Amino acid sequence: MERVTRSGPLAGVRVLELAGLAPGPFAGMMLADHGAEVLRVERVAAVAAAGDRSRHEVMDRGKRTIGLDLKSPEGVAAFKELAGNADVVIEVFRPGVAERLGIGPADLHAVNPRLVYGRMTGWGQEGPLARTAGHDIDYVAVSGVLSMLGREGERPTPPINILGDFAGGGLMLAYGVLLALLERERTGEGRVIDAAMVDGAAALFAMFYQNVQSGLWGPRGTNLLDTGAPMYDTYETADGGFLAVGALEPQFWTEMVTLMGLSDLPDRDDRSRWPELRRRLAEAFASRTRAEWQAIFDGSDACVSPVLEMAEAAEHPHNKARGAFVEVGGVRQPAPAPRLLGVPEQDLSPATRLTDLASWGLSPEAQAGLREAGVLA
Repeated sequence: MERVTRSGPLAGVRVLELAGLAPGPFAGMMLADHGAEVLRVERVAAVAAAGDRSRHEVMDRGKRTIGLDLKSPEGVAAFKELAGNADVVIEVFRPGVAERLGIGPADLHAVNPRLVYGRMTGWGQEGPLARTAGHDIDYVAVSGVLSMLGREGERPTPPINILGDFAGGGLMLAYGVLLALLERERTGEGRVIDAAMVDGAAALFAMFYQNVQSGLWGPRGTNLLDTGAPMYDTYETADGGFLAVGALEPQFWTEMVTLMGLSDLPDRDDRSRWPELRRRLAEAFASRTRAEWQAIFDGSDACVSPVLEMAEAAEHPHNKARGAFVEVGGVRQPAPAPRLLGVPEQDLSPATRLTDLASWGLSPEAQAGLREAGVLA
Protein backbone atom coordinates (compact mmCIF):
# COMPACT_ATOMS: atom_id res chain seq x y z
CA MET A 1 0.00 0.00 0.00
CA GLU A 2 1.58 3.26 -1.16
CA ARG A 3 1.49 5.98 1.51
CA VAL A 4 3.33 9.27 1.75
CA THR A 5 5.15 9.65 5.07
CA ARG A 6 5.08 13.19 6.40
CA SER A 7 6.27 14.94 9.55
CA GLY A 8 5.43 18.27 11.14
CA PRO A 9 2.41 19.78 12.88
CA LEU A 10 0.02 18.78 10.07
CA ALA A 11 1.28 15.19 9.77
CA GLY A 12 -1.72 12.91 9.42
CA VAL A 13 -3.90 15.61 7.83
CA ARG A 14 -5.07 14.55 4.37
CA VAL A 15 -5.94 17.15 1.77
CA LEU A 16 -7.66 16.73 -1.59
CA GLU A 17 -6.71 19.66 -3.79
CA LEU A 18 -8.83 20.14 -6.88
CA ALA A 19 -6.63 21.49 -9.65
CA GLY A 20 -7.05 25.17 -10.36
CA LEU A 21 -5.19 28.43 -10.81
CA ALA A 22 -2.29 29.52 -8.63
CA PRO A 23 -4.00 30.49 -5.32
CA GLY A 24 -5.38 26.97 -4.83
CA PRO A 25 -2.03 25.21 -5.27
CA PHE A 26 -0.44 27.89 -3.08
CA ALA A 27 -2.83 27.07 -0.22
CA GLY A 28 -2.09 23.38 -0.72
CA MET A 29 1.64 24.10 -0.74
CA MET A 30 1.37 25.95 2.57
CA LEU A 31 -0.30 22.91 4.12
CA ALA A 32 2.09 20.41 2.52
CA ASP A 33 5.08 22.46 3.66
CA HIS A 34 4.04 21.79 7.26
CA GLY A 35 3.32 18.09 7.01
CA ALA A 36 -0.08 17.61 5.38
CA GLU A 37 -0.48 14.82 2.84
CA VAL A 38 -1.80 16.66 -0.22
CA LEU A 39 -3.28 14.74 -3.15
CA ARG A 40 -3.83 16.98 -6.18
CA VAL A 41 -6.71 15.90 -8.42
CA GLU A 42 -6.29 16.93 -12.06
CA ARG A 43 -7.74 16.13 -15.45
CA VAL A 44 -7.09 12.60 -16.65
CA ALA A 45 -5.49 13.76 -19.92
CA ALA A 46 -2.96 16.00 -18.17
CA VAL A 47 -1.80 13.28 -15.78
CA ALA A 48 -1.77 10.59 -18.44
CA ALA A 49 0.37 12.79 -20.69
CA ALA A 50 2.85 13.45 -17.87
CA GLY A 51 3.04 9.78 -16.94
CA ASP A 52 5.41 9.11 -14.08
CA ARG A 53 7.49 12.22 -14.70
CA SER A 54 7.94 14.47 -11.70
CA ARG A 55 6.18 17.84 -11.62
CA HIS A 56 8.64 20.64 -10.95
CA GLU A 57 6.12 23.44 -10.37
CA VAL A 58 7.10 25.13 -7.11
CA MET A 59 3.60 25.12 -5.66
CA ASP A 60 3.23 21.38 -6.23
CA ARG A 61 6.24 20.43 -4.13
CA GLY A 62 5.69 17.68 -1.62
CA LYS A 63 2.37 16.64 -3.19
CA ARG A 64 1.14 13.61 -5.09
CA THR A 65 -1.15 13.77 -8.13
CA ILE A 66 -3.85 11.73 -9.80
CA GLY A 67 -6.07 12.27 -12.80
CA LEU A 68 -9.82 11.83 -12.28
CA ASP A 69 -12.74 12.49 -14.63
CA LEU A 70 -15.17 14.45 -12.47
CA LYS A 71 -17.66 14.74 -15.32
CA SER A 72 -18.39 11.03 -15.17
CA PRO A 73 -20.55 9.30 -12.53
CA GLU A 74 -17.71 6.88 -11.85
CA GLY A 75 -15.26 9.70 -11.30
CA VAL A 76 -17.61 11.51 -8.94
CA ALA A 77 -18.19 8.32 -6.96
CA ALA A 78 -14.44 7.77 -6.73
CA PHE A 79 -13.90 11.36 -5.55
CA LYS A 80 -16.50 10.87 -2.83
CA GLU A 81 -14.65 7.74 -1.74
CA LEU A 82 -11.43 9.74 -1.51
CA ALA A 83 -13.22 12.54 0.37
CA GLY A 84 -14.47 9.99 2.87
CA ASN A 85 -10.85 9.42 3.86
CA ALA A 86 -9.77 13.06 3.70
CA ASP A 87 -9.67 15.84 6.26
CA VAL A 88 -9.73 18.77 3.84
CA VAL A 89 -10.91 19.54 0.32
CA ILE A 90 -9.62 22.62 -1.53
CA GLU A 91 -12.02 23.72 -4.26
CA VAL A 92 -11.50 26.75 -6.54
CA PHE A 93 -14.39 26.56 -8.99
CA ARG A 94 -16.89 29.32 -9.69
CA PRO A 95 -19.92 29.20 -7.36
CA GLY A 96 -22.29 26.38 -8.27
CA VAL A 97 -19.85 24.32 -10.35
CA ALA A 98 -18.98 21.84 -7.60
CA GLU A 99 -22.68 21.35 -6.83
CA ARG A 100 -23.44 20.63 -10.49
CA LEU A 101 -20.68 18.04 -10.51
CA GLY A 102 -22.07 16.44 -7.37
CA ILE A 103 -19.05 17.20 -5.17
CA GLY A 104 -20.26 20.30 -3.34
CA PRO A 105 -20.11 20.66 0.45
CA ALA A 106 -23.48 19.00 1.07
CA ASP A 107 -22.55 16.07 -1.18
CA LEU A 108 -19.25 15.46 0.60
CA HIS A 109 -20.49 16.14 4.14
CA ALA A 110 -23.06 13.40 3.58
CA VAL A 111 -20.08 11.08 3.13
CA ASN A 112 -17.75 12.64 5.70
CA PRO A 113 -19.26 15.06 8.26
CA ARG A 114 -15.77 15.85 9.62
CA LEU A 115 -14.56 17.19 6.28
CA VAL A 116 -13.24 20.76 6.11
CA TYR A 117 -14.37 22.09 2.74
CA GLY A 118 -12.28 25.08 1.67
CA ARG A 119 -13.72 27.16 -1.17
CA MET A 120 -11.76 29.97 -2.76
CA THR A 121 -12.98 32.44 -5.36
CA GLY A 122 -12.30 36.03 -6.26
CA TRP A 123 -15.72 37.44 -5.34
CA GLY A 124 -16.95 34.87 -2.81
CA GLN A 125 -19.87 32.45 -2.88
CA GLU A 126 -22.54 35.16 -2.79
CA GLY A 127 -23.08 38.78 -3.82
CA PRO A 128 -23.86 40.50 -7.15
CA LEU A 129 -20.43 39.70 -8.63
CA ALA A 130 -20.14 36.12 -7.33
CA ARG A 131 -20.74 34.41 -10.67
CA THR A 132 -18.80 36.85 -12.85
CA ALA A 133 -15.23 36.48 -14.09
CA GLY A 134 -12.35 38.46 -12.64
CA HIS A 135 -8.66 38.51 -11.88
CA ASP A 136 -6.49 39.67 -9.00
CA ILE A 137 -6.47 43.24 -10.30
CA ASP A 138 -10.29 43.33 -10.23
CA TYR A 139 -10.62 41.95 -6.71
CA VAL A 140 -7.98 44.31 -5.33
CA ALA A 141 -9.65 47.21 -7.14
CA VAL A 142 -13.09 46.56 -5.63
CA SER A 143 -11.55 46.03 -2.16
CA GLY A 144 -10.36 49.65 -2.28
CA VAL A 145 -6.75 48.61 -1.90
CA LEU A 146 -5.63 49.27 -5.48
CA SER A 147 -6.60 52.94 -5.18
CA MET A 148 -3.87 53.31 -2.54
CA LEU A 149 -0.99 51.82 -4.53
CA GLY A 150 1.22 53.93 -6.74
CA ARG A 151 2.99 57.26 -6.90
CA GLU A 152 1.42 60.68 -6.63
CA GLY A 153 -0.15 61.87 -9.85
CA GLU A 154 0.18 58.45 -11.51
CA ARG A 155 -2.27 55.64 -12.16
CA PRO A 156 -2.79 52.99 -9.46
CA THR A 157 -0.12 50.30 -9.77
CA PRO A 158 -1.09 46.65 -9.15
CA PRO A 159 1.62 44.73 -7.24
CA ILE A 160 1.49 41.84 -9.75
CA ASN A 161 -0.97 39.31 -8.26
CA ILE A 162 0.43 38.96 -4.76
CA LEU A 163 -2.26 40.83 -2.83
CA GLY A 164 -5.41 39.22 -4.22
CA ASP A 165 -4.40 35.77 -5.40
CA PHE A 166 -1.78 34.80 -2.87
CA ALA A 167 -2.09 36.90 0.30
CA GLY A 168 -5.83 37.62 0.13
CA GLY A 169 -6.69 34.26 -1.40
CA GLY A 170 -4.34 31.32 -0.95
CA LEU A 171 -2.88 32.33 2.39
CA MET A 172 -6.30 33.25 3.81
CA LEU A 173 -7.69 29.91 2.67
CA ALA A 174 -4.86 28.02 4.36
CA TYR A 175 -5.51 30.06 7.53
CA GLY A 176 -9.21 29.24 7.33
CA VAL A 177 -8.45 25.54 6.95
CA LEU A 178 -6.34 25.61 10.11
CA LEU A 179 -9.13 27.41 12.00
CA ALA A 180 -11.65 24.80 10.92
CA LEU A 181 -9.34 21.90 11.81
CA LEU A 182 -8.81 23.41 15.25
CA GLU A 183 -12.55 23.85 15.73
CA ARG A 184 -13.16 20.26 14.64
CA GLU A 185 -11.08 19.04 17.55
CA ARG A 186 -13.80 20.47 19.84
CA THR A 187 -16.94 19.83 17.81
CA GLY A 188 -16.09 16.75 15.75
CA GLU A 189 -17.67 18.41 12.72
CA GLY A 190 -16.25 19.95 9.58
CA ARG A 191 -17.02 23.38 8.18
CA VAL A 192 -17.26 25.17 4.84
CA ILE A 193 -14.78 28.03 4.29
CA ASP A 194 -15.74 30.84 1.91
CA ALA A 195 -12.38 32.47 1.13
CA ALA A 196 -12.86 35.42 -1.24
CA MET A 197 -9.87 37.32 -2.54
CA VAL A 198 -11.74 40.63 -2.36
CA ASP A 199 -12.39 39.98 1.37
CA GLY A 200 -8.82 38.91 2.02
CA ALA A 201 -7.29 41.92 0.28
CA ALA A 202 -9.51 44.25 2.29
CA ALA A 203 -8.58 42.53 5.57
CA LEU A 204 -4.87 42.98 4.87
CA PHE A 205 -5.34 46.76 4.72
CA ALA A 206 -7.42 47.09 7.88
CA MET A 207 -5.17 49.73 9.47
CA PHE A 208 -5.23 51.95 6.40
CA TYR A 209 -9.00 51.98 6.07
CA GLN A 210 -9.17 53.49 9.55
CA ASN A 211 -6.48 56.02 8.74
CA VAL A 212 -8.26 57.10 5.56
CA GLN A 213 -11.53 57.67 7.41
CA SER A 214 -9.81 59.59 10.20
CA GLY A 215 -7.97 61.84 7.77
CA LEU A 216 -4.53 60.51 8.73
CA TRP A 217 -3.95 59.12 5.24
CA GLY A 218 -3.94 61.35 2.21
CA PRO A 219 -4.12 60.77 -1.55
CA ARG A 220 -2.08 58.00 -3.18
CA GLY A 221 1.68 58.56 -3.13
CA THR A 222 1.68 61.42 -0.63
CA ASN A 223 2.00 59.51 2.63
CA LEU A 224 4.77 58.24 4.85
CA LEU A 225 4.70 54.63 3.61
CA ASP A 226 3.67 54.93 -0.05
CA THR A 227 6.71 56.77 -1.52
CA GLY A 228 5.32 60.13 -0.48
CA ALA A 229 8.11 60.62 2.07
CA PRO A 230 11.75 60.88 0.89
CA MET A 231 12.87 58.81 3.89
CA TYR A 232 10.79 55.83 2.71
CA ASP A 233 11.44 55.30 -0.98
CA THR A 234 13.82 53.76 -3.51
CA TYR A 235 16.77 55.54 -5.11
CA GLU A 236 18.89 54.76 -8.17
CA THR A 237 22.63 54.29 -7.83
CA ALA A 238 25.47 55.12 -10.21
CA ASP A 239 25.42 51.69 -11.84
CA GLY A 240 21.66 51.56 -12.45
CA GLY A 241 20.95 49.59 -9.28
CA PHE A 242 18.53 50.64 -6.58
CA LEU A 243 18.49 51.07 -2.83
CA ALA A 244 15.49 50.82 -0.53
CA VAL A 245 15.46 53.51 2.16
CA GLY A 246 13.33 53.04 5.27
CA ALA A 247 14.92 55.52 7.66
CA LEU A 248 11.67 56.60 9.29
CA GLU A 249 12.70 56.99 12.92
CA PRO A 250 14.99 59.92 13.80
CA GLN A 251 17.82 57.72 15.08
CA PHE A 252 17.87 55.68 11.87
CA TRP A 253 17.73 58.84 9.78
CA THR A 254 20.65 60.32 11.68
CA GLU A 255 22.73 57.20 11.15
CA MET A 256 21.91 57.14 7.44
CA VAL A 257 22.80 60.75 6.68
CA THR A 258 25.93 60.51 8.84
CA LEU A 259 27.18 57.49 6.90
CA MET A 260 26.35 59.29 3.66
CA GLY A 261 28.35 62.31 4.77
CA LEU A 262 25.43 64.65 4.25
CA SER A 263 24.84 67.88 6.15
CA ASP A 264 22.66 70.96 5.86
CA LEU A 265 19.74 68.90 4.64
CA PRO A 266 16.22 70.36 4.59
CA ASP A 267 14.11 69.68 7.68
CA ARG A 268 12.59 66.27 7.09
CA ASP A 269 9.57 67.14 9.26
CA ASP A 270 8.67 70.01 6.93
CA ARG A 271 6.56 68.43 4.18
CA SER A 272 6.91 71.51 2.01
CA ARG A 273 10.61 70.73 1.73
CA TRP A 274 10.24 67.04 0.88
CA PRO A 275 10.83 67.60 -2.87
CA GLU A 276 14.12 69.35 -2.12
CA LEU A 277 15.14 66.66 0.36
CA ARG A 278 14.32 63.92 -2.13
CA ARG A 279 16.44 65.65 -4.78
CA ARG A 280 19.42 65.89 -2.42
CA LEU A 281 19.16 62.22 -1.50
CA ALA A 282 18.77 61.18 -5.13
CA GLU A 283 21.89 63.11 -6.11
CA ALA A 284 23.87 61.55 -3.29
CA PHE A 285 22.81 57.98 -3.99
CA ALA A 286 23.53 58.45 -7.70
CA SER A 287 27.17 59.26 -6.88
CA ARG A 288 28.13 55.67 -5.96
CA THR A 289 27.35 52.16 -7.12
CA ARG A 290 24.92 49.92 -5.30
CA ALA A 291 27.77 47.72 -4.06
CA GLU A 292 29.64 50.74 -2.70
CA TRP A 293 26.59 51.92 -0.76
CA GLN A 294 25.95 48.37 0.43
CA ALA A 295 29.46 48.27 1.91
CA ILE A 296 28.88 51.61 3.62
CA PHE A 297 25.55 50.64 5.20
CA ASP A 298 26.34 46.99 5.93
CA GLY A 299 25.71 46.16 9.58
CA SER A 300 24.31 49.60 10.40
CA ASP A 301 20.89 50.69 11.65
CA ALA A 302 20.44 53.11 8.76
CA CYS A 303 17.62 50.95 7.32
CA VAL A 304 19.06 51.08 3.79
CA SER A 305 19.06 47.86 1.78
CA PRO A 306 19.95 46.88 -1.78
CA VAL A 307 17.00 46.14 -4.04
CA LEU A 308 18.05 42.66 -5.11
CA GLU A 309 17.02 40.95 -8.31
CA MET A 310 15.28 37.61 -7.81
CA ALA A 311 18.40 35.71 -8.83
CA GLU A 312 20.50 37.70 -6.36
CA ALA A 313 18.24 37.21 -3.35
CA ALA A 314 19.19 33.57 -2.80
CA GLU A 315 22.88 34.52 -2.72
CA HIS A 316 22.55 37.28 -0.14
CA PRO A 317 24.55 36.32 3.00
CA HIS A 318 21.55 36.76 5.32
CA ASN A 319 19.25 34.62 3.18
CA LYS A 320 21.97 31.99 2.78
CA ALA A 321 22.59 31.88 6.53
CA ARG A 322 18.89 31.31 7.18
CA GLY A 323 18.40 28.89 4.34
CA ALA A 324 15.64 31.13 3.04
CA PHE A 325 15.84 29.52 -0.39
CA VAL A 326 16.07 25.84 -1.29
CA GLU A 327 16.56 23.88 -4.48
CA VAL A 328 13.97 21.24 -5.32
CA GLY A 329 14.35 19.19 -8.46
CA GLY A 330 16.83 21.69 -9.85
CA VAL A 331 14.46 24.64 -9.30
CA ARG A 332 15.43 27.33 -6.79
CA GLN A 333 12.50 28.45 -4.67
CA PRO A 334 11.58 30.02 -1.32
CA ALA A 335 11.82 27.69 1.66
CA PRO A 336 8.68 26.91 3.71
CA ALA A 337 7.52 29.71 5.97
CA PRO A 338 6.93 30.40 8.78
CA ARG A 339 9.56 28.35 10.57
CA LEU A 340 8.52 26.07 13.38
CA LEU A 341 11.62 25.56 15.48
CA GLY A 342 12.49 21.98 16.30
CA VAL A 343 10.32 20.52 13.52
CA PRO A 344 12.20 18.22 11.10
CA GLU A 345 12.56 19.43 7.52
CA GLN A 346 9.74 18.37 5.22
CA ASP A 347 10.02 16.31 2.06
CA LEU A 348 9.83 19.01 -0.60
CA SER A 349 10.49 16.71 -3.54
CA PRO A 350 8.67 17.45 -6.80
CA ALA A 351 5.16 16.08 -7.08
CA THR A 352 4.77 12.62 -8.56
CA ARG A 353 1.78 10.53 -9.55
CA LEU A 354 0.20 8.41 -6.83
CA THR A 355 -0.41 5.04 -8.45
CA ASP A 356 -1.95 3.18 -5.50
CA LEU A 357 -4.98 4.76 -3.84
CA ALA A 358 -5.73 1.88 -1.47
CA SER A 359 -4.84 3.99 1.56
CA TRP A 360 -7.41 6.54 0.34
CA GLY A 361 -10.19 3.94 0.26
CA LEU A 362 -10.09 2.68 -3.34
CA SER A 363 -9.44 -1.03 -3.65
CA PRO A 364 -7.02 -2.35 -6.29
CA GLU A 365 -9.98 -3.79 -8.18
CA ALA A 366 -11.83 -0.47 -8.16
CA GLN A 367 -8.71 1.35 -9.32
CA ALA A 368 -8.18 -1.11 -12.15
CA GLY A 369 -11.76 -0.69 -13.33
CA LEU A 370 -11.53 3.07 -13.26
CA ARG A 371 -8.28 3.06 -15.21
CA GLU A 372 -9.67 0.67 -17.79
CA ALA A 373 -12.66 3.00 -18.23
CA GLY A 374 -10.34 6.01 -18.67
CA VAL A 375 -11.71 7.68 -15.53
CA LEU A 376 -8.54 7.45 -13.44
CA ALA A 377 -4.90 8.13 -14.33
